[in-house]
Amino acid sequence: MTFLDAVGTCLRKYADFSGRASKAEYWWFFLFVNAICWPLYQVDHLAYTLAFWGTILPHIAAAVRRLHDTGRSGWYIFIGSIPVIGWLVLLYLLLQDSAGPGGSHDGFAPA
Repeated sequence: MTFLDAVGTCLRKYADFSGRASKAEYWWFFLFVNAICWPLYQVDHLAYTLAFWGTILPHIAAAVRRLHDTGRSGWYIFIGSIPVIGWLVLLYLLLQDSAGPGGSHDGFAPA
């Protein structure tokens, strides 16, 4: 998946929390969001705030779909809210390889 394909897919699936997102799709979109937000933060805080809030929902949706692709429930996204270590665990989960065909689920029960 190319950079533009990934960004287009994530923006089209703005609030779609079902399905799967490949590793490339998620990380290309992550790069896009950071490439937009970090420079805006340095220049104009209002523009940064608008960009951040405009991309937070598709970013979370892409992360949930990425977790589905690794064979985990999307509810694992809340691990990132644990102070200090939670975002490291979430990063580890998002970096995992795909579970393969039929290896993921869209429900709440463990696979």
